[in-house]
Amino acid sequence: MKAGAGSVVVRVPASTSNCGAGFDTLGLALGLYNRVTLSPADGGDAIPDRPADARAQAMVIEAASSFARATARPRAGFRYRIEGDVPPARGLGSSVTVVAGVIAGLDALHGTSLGRQRLIGLVSAIEGHPDNAGAGILGGFCVSRSDPATGAYVDSQRFEVPGDIAFVVASPPVEFVTKDSRGALPSSLPYFDAVRSINSAAYLVAAFASRDYARLAHAGGDFMHEPYRLPRIPGGGEAIKAGVGAGAWTGWLSGSGSSVLCVCERAKAPAVFAAMEKAFAAMSMPSEGRILAADNDGLRIEG
Repeated sequence: MKAGAGSVVVRVPASTSNCGAGFDTLGLALGLYNRVTLSPADGGDAIPDRPADARAQAMVIEAASSFARATARPRAGFRYRIEGDVPPARGLGSSVTVVAGVIAGLDALHGTSLGRQRLIGLVSAIEGHPDNAGAGILGGFCVSRSDPATGAYVDSQRFEVPGDIAFVVASPPVEFVTKDSRGALPSSLPYFDAVRSINSAAYLVAAFASRDYARLAHAGGDFMHEPYRLPRIPGGGEAIKAGVGAGAWTGWLSGSGSSVLCVCERAKAPAVFAAMEKAFAAMSMPSEGRILAADNDGLRIEG
């Protein structure tokens, strides 16, 4: 299916979430993209242009239903195609690229003018948290706020990230669906683990907000989710330590995994990249490495 008259193409960046201790709150858009192409079709169904796996089809249908409820419109049929470089279920916000791409595409097709804040709210309601949604739609480094009583999305604070900051991602061939991976988390935490995580998250936000990125060297340390998720990824913790040892400021488990990520100066990225891949290889775990910049544009309508 080619984009043509009556079609719309939506580009959505990958994103890394949590960023260490910022659980369900912090997200950062990355220069890796999926594109969702939509065109009108008869009936009320979502029709894939090529065979789609059940998980992707379910996300598309849920997104279309959310759009219909939000705009008080009957379900209108459409054809869709999803393509790009964001790997599914690797902690890089692939589900947001699909859900946000479909809702924004339908919004563009039907001229309903939802706006970005409303779009983040709709995507966050589907995802269950606003961290990837805020970053994927707005771009940059985002601190997203949820209502403490209802969990509903409230707002995001966004900060641009310069291109000379590199994000080195290593992704082993292990899929973790976020909703499933939450089962690995405890029902309660020791009080001082929560205190230490709050301290780390606040300091990391200050480093991004002030653009004093060297201070990220003191911003690592999560005690809320990484201790329970990282052990499920052979070589994941070792890869982060190796990246920091090779010159990265800090590193974290991206989302719920299986990707891990290190942040460094652009000049040090190749050495960090090599060290992270070597750490995974030492555990007999292959990995796909990427050196990325932040994306500051967020979701874009391309056609």
